[in-house]
Amino acid sequence: MKILFITSRFPFPLEKGDKLRAFELIKNLSAHHQIILFAINETVVTDSQLAQLKPYCEKIYTEQISKFNSYFNLLKNILGYLPFSVAYFLRKTVCQRIKAIATEEKPDHIFCHLIRMSEYVKDINIPKTLDYMDTFSMGMERMLENESGLKKIAIAIEHKRLLRYESQIYNCFDKHIIISDQDRSHIPHPDRDKIEVIPNGVDFDFFYPQQLGKKYDVLFAGNMNYPPNIESVLFLANEIWPLVLKQKPDAKLLIAGASPTLAIKQLQSNSITVSGWVDDIRTSFAHSKIMIAPMLISIGLQNKILQAMAMKVPCIVSSLANNAVGAKHNQEVLIAATAAEYASCIISLLSDETQSQTIAENAYTFVKQNFNWQVQTQRLEQYMIAS
Repeated sequence: MKILFITSRFPFPLEKGDKLRAFELIKNLSAHHQIILFAINETVVTDSQLAQLKPYCEKIYTEQISKFNSYFNLLKNILGYLPFSVAYFLRKTVCQRIKAIATEEKPDHIFCHLIRMSEYVKDINIPKTLDYMDTFSMGMERMLENESGLKKIAIAIEHKRLLRYESQIYNCFDKHIIISDQDRSHIPHPDRDKIEVIPNGVDFDFFYPQQLGKKYDVLFAGNMNYPPNIESVLFLANEIWPLVLKQKPDAKLLIAGASPTLAIKQLQSNSITVSGWVDDIRTSFAHSKIMIAPMLISIGLQNKILQAMAMKVPCIVSSLANNAVGAKHNQEVLIAATAAEYASCIISLLSDETQSQTIAENAYTFVKQNFNWQVQTQRLEQYMIAS
């Protein structure tokens, strides 16, 4: 089958969850199908980035869009109907180009990654799959709880538009997939139970246990300009970490990930290291005794949890972060809610090596059994092909 795969970002480097999912699906689908990739991007796609996808794609088309035009689109859409997250990426010229590529390449199927790209392909008369990935309206709803003023008004508008759009766009596609049961349950369409849940996996050839010296007691990893990560890191540093230091004054925390905001950078101290971009995130996992994900807002699936499990690093998570993972408390993860509970879990794992090792081993078995990219891609193939 020839698949035209449409993405809103070039799927490399893998510093964002949507890029990781797109890259792995392309990589694994290419084993049995021809992949034609079309990706828009806000920066020039380099030869080295292209080289990472060329082994898996018969052809690669890219289109650079400017942030200036994206912000202009947002202004034009203030009184419009599209979600801002859709309008931001929408270009008439790109729509024309995608239709021309579809006419020339004659794909058997179109795979649309994220609703923000659905305007480009919704009217093309070729069988189509929409990957919602996450339920973005649910993310907006959770963000509303912690915002105020003009920002809260903007988020409320986006929430209402996303609710309407996530429902309306459903009928423009033949097939629909999403990353978790939790996200599927929040899609505002009466046929949401027909959406196929295809969770992320782990590249076990890349993420595996490594014996490196433990420089840090606790790790938080992720894209550091992503609002849910920012909020979680500030909660960790300002509320959880002082409680840990009271009992373990020499404890060390590593905050690792791309594009830390000024507020994150200012957390740097004798006990907190803010690394910024890491060339190989595995070293951050391997150098840390514990991985923590105290997510206050969480949609989709937290890849950092799966990656830590694959590297046998025990995890402490919020119930929100664990909903999509489904690990068992006190067996494969520790689940906490308050700052005091997180601090208690950290001290417990640092003080009890047997408990730490048991959770790490259980989590490793759990992730190997439930989050395998090859298995998930096979399920996707069967779903796309089925009538």
